[in-house]
Amino acid sequence: MTDFVQQRFQEWDARARDPFVRDDLERLRASDDSAALADAFFQELTFGTAGLRGIIGAGTNRMNVYTVGRATQGLANYLMETFPNPSVAIARDSRHKGEEFTRHAAAVLAANGVRVWVYPRVEPTPALSFAVRHLGTSAGICMTASHNPAPYNGYKVYGPDGCQIATSVADAVSAHIERVDAFCDVRTMPFDDAVRQGLVSWIGEDTLDAYVDAVVASSADMGAEGPLRVVYTPLCGAGRECVERVLERIGVDEVMVVPEQGEPDGAFPTCEYPNPEERAALERGLALCRQAEPDLLLATDPDADRVGVAVRTGEEDVLLSGNEVGALLLDYLARVAAHQGRDLSQMVAVTTIVSTTLADSIAREWGFEVRRVLTGFKYIGGVIAQLEQQGAPERFLLGFEESYGYLNGAYVRDKDAVNACMLICQMARYYKREGLSLADAMDRLYRRHGYCRNRTLSFAFPGAEGATRMASLMEGLRTHAPQEMAGLAVVEAVDYRPGTRGLPPADVVELVLEGGCKVIFRPSGTEPKVKAYLFATASEASEADDLCDRLAAVVGELVA
Repeated sequence: MTDFVQQRFQEWDARARDPFVRDDLERLRASDDSAALADAFFQELTFGTAGLRGIIGAGTNRMNVYTVGRATQGLANYLMETFPNPSVAIARDSRHKGEEFTRHAAAVLAANGVRVWVYPRVEPTPALSFAVRHLGTSAGICMTASHNPAPYNGYKVYGPDGCQIATSVADAVSAHIERVDAFCDVRTMPFDDAVRQGLVSWIGEDTLDAYVDAVVASSADMGAEGPLRVVYTPLCGAGRECVERVLERIGVDEVMVVPEQGEPDGAFPTCEYPNPEERAALERGLALCRQAEPDLLLATDPDADRVGVAVRTGEEDVLLSGNEVGALLLDYLARVAAHQGRDLSQMVAVTTIVSTTLADSIAREWGFEVRRVLTGFKYIGGVIAQLEQQGAPERFLLGFEESYGYLNGAYVRDKDAVNACMLICQMARYYKREGLSLADAMDRLYRRHGYCRNRTLSFAFPGAEGATRMASLMEGLRTHAPQEMAGLAVVEAVDYRPGTRGLPPADVVELVLEGGCKVIFRPSGTEPKVKAYLFATASEASEADDLCDRLAAVVGELVA
């Protein structure tokens, strides 16, 4: 154990009074686990463009009332400096400590003279983005760790536009946070007193009703009629209330909720990793599908901004990837727009640099524009804002990320699984009328545009040394990029760090390979991981799959 870590531990041991933190400090002391102690104290929990995210526990590198209070005091200082009468909307998902962190953040803001509105129960992250815009607040906070395992919680910060805050704002807030001592600089007051004094108010049902109305207003129905049977799991998260309301509004009456995952539960007892990208998270839903034989399975992540989709084909459960659902929605929404007589040449779809190249092929077929942005839905939200400023929000066709996030309306500035569930059901009902499942529709899309296979690999770099190893890997890719990968020549190495292709600077390296293939490396903004995005293109499915396998093997060796 370093002297630095020991000093920080002793400081917290002397100053922390919160019962949960005190118990965890005692656990660390008794365990004699130097690695665990170092990981809890070797750094401050980083405040980035996604806010905070970390394991719940005692320490500077953990989510607890002191790190949440410190971040909130820094945010309050920034808001008081920037806005004449600042205000904040707050929401939370089902995570452990979510309600406690929400009440503490609200109390800190209120004590600093910031007006606060709080959702009274768990609600989806996009409902928070909507509330910020609907109530006209200066900022928003959502207590969520998205799809991370149960030991995690997080603290997402939104700007007045409903987008997650821009890098420049995050830097400014972070600078304020760095000047705050978590034990003596955080102003607070009893939460109930703040409510009684009118400094904190509950967000009313009218705001949630307006959100649901806005989702339904972005409906994209082709007039397909007939029943649609859906199995749905909120994965013990925040999605059920709004998803069920919206599906009922569009006439999807047969919705079977996975009983073991229907209620909010931050322990996620049936799902160790509540990520709809992972098959393990969908197993309870798939089991119900084998009994009920629905048309599709929908699974929203704990904060209901992302959704996974599966269909049963014969004896096989087919899980559609985020890229595949994005491509299907893009093609379907273009079909809807054409059916409505809209000018597709004026339409704009937005996706990221790490999303499928199928989007470009579909755009060429239908004649609309695709704009690519950096990873993070706030960049997609920025394009929506530009179109709105130009007086043409109706030009926005769809925004999607490969990580299962979708949106086709301008009413929020974040991905919205409630909206996506609606669109996917309407699309499924349309294809069902044609005698096709969504898996069949995807096969048809591949036959039209070629087989564009994608795969995302994640490489963990935990602990105090992880950041150094990650930086070394990225620097090596920049200075000594491989000349070939899986037998394909590397024709270009694109470094996004200085800014390129009209995009802001980003810690991303793209290796462009011959034959329309590529590999993109990007450190995660919320976890100690480097992600590698593989793109393999071929005329036959087996060729594309084989090429993807070979690229994965090469990337694994390169990272190791």
